[in-house]
Amino acid sequence: MQGLAACPTCGMPVASSVETSSPQVAPTMMFSQAAPTIVIKRSNSVGAMKIMLGVFVGLVALLLGLIVLYLIGIQTGPVALMAGLIFATLPVPVYITLILWLDRYESEPLWLLAVVFFWGATVAVFIAFVANTTGAYAVAASAGEEAGEIFGLVISAPIFEESAKALILFIVFFWKKDEFDGILDGIVYAAMVGLGFAMTENVQYYGMAALKGGLVAERNLFILRGAIAPFSHPLFTSMTGIGLGWARQSNNKAIKILMPLIGLGLAMMLHAIWNGTAYIHGLLWILAYVFIMIPVAITALVVVFFAWRREGRIVREHLLPDFQRGVMTQDEYNRLCSVRGRMGLSFRALRNGGFGIWRARMRYNQMASELAFHRNRVARGISDGEQEAREREAAYLQMLQDLRTRMGPH
Repeated sequence: MQGLAACPTCGMPVASSVETSSPQVAPTMMFSQAAPTIVIKRSNSVGAMKIMLGVFVGLVALLLGLIVLYLIGIQTGPVALMAGLIFATLPVPVYITLILWLDRYESEPLWLLAVVFFWGATVAVFIAFVANTTGAYAVAASAGEEAGEIFGLVISAPIFEESAKALILFIVFFWKKDEFDGILDGIVYAAMVGLGFAMTENVQYYGMAALKGGLVAERNLFILRGAIAPFSHPLFTSMTGIGLGWARQSNNKAIKILMPLIGLGLAMMLHAIWNGTAYIHGLLWILAYVFIMIPVAITALVVVFFAWRREGRIVREHLLPDFQRGVMTQDEYNRLCSVRGRMGLSFRALRNGGFGIWRARMRYNQMASELAFHRNRVARGISDGEQEAREREAAYLQMLQDLRTRMGPH
């Protein structure tokens, strides 16, 4: 006989099997007996207004990006512009792969990552371009050309560029609470918007290098900006992402208010140091790179490591009820709670079942994490209501059941 049992970690009702269920029950048997509390009727229809709004916003962003490229093309000419586009986009797939690799437990939706990247490459660049140009011209007109250049590099660029990139992070933070769970999510989104911004910005740098010094100068600049210092914008903006992620994780009101502002301030400060030292002298920039930027980057990686540990604890705590009900074996439960264990599950699925089973296993790992983080949000009071929380829990359980059936005994 099936009934409803309260999940000990989140308090939500979940489907339970007979009263004597134990962790030794085979997962496939358990899934065949257990059903989600609520059956979700999925619909492929999406509100026409939402589609129209999404298309409109996308077209506006595309228009702004094209305007920026047009203005760059006026400076460089079409041939140098095309060369700049090629050099600017070449390393992007590599860096996107590295960013996605960081997101090991609960991967963010690809469409949302694409939106954030696209924002950085179009809207944020346009805002920064207009603000920086206007500010630099105004200062140059009143205090001289050199003062305008210094203002643009050290004051205007850090403030307006980091604010423009941060805007989409704040939008995602408040709009998609179910997809912004902590520091790691903040770093991933920040790195994506920073990478998009850097890509478009590099089009101008590479284009100007090709115009003035030919392909040799562009190649040297590519080595500098694309290989030696590719992480500058993602690193700067990750400070804002860490601040927002910390605010999401914490229940302290002061941290919720102050950390996003402190993170944004650190992003601006790092950006100002980067631009200022490069303007003053190349040797000073190298010293700042070695003694400031690299240690900050290493610190960010350490933060990622501890964020992994936190997310592993969330998965372990909130998947415990499913393990206790026999939905997963001891080995599978343990492996789902560590990055290395998940890699082992995926490799075993590929080796024993082929590509199709591997895809099902990867999807199962993702859905298990989604369920765990959903329960964590409910337990912390970050949800849109009890009814929606129940329905989402049921949907996750149903998807896990379907994926378990597809994987079979593998």
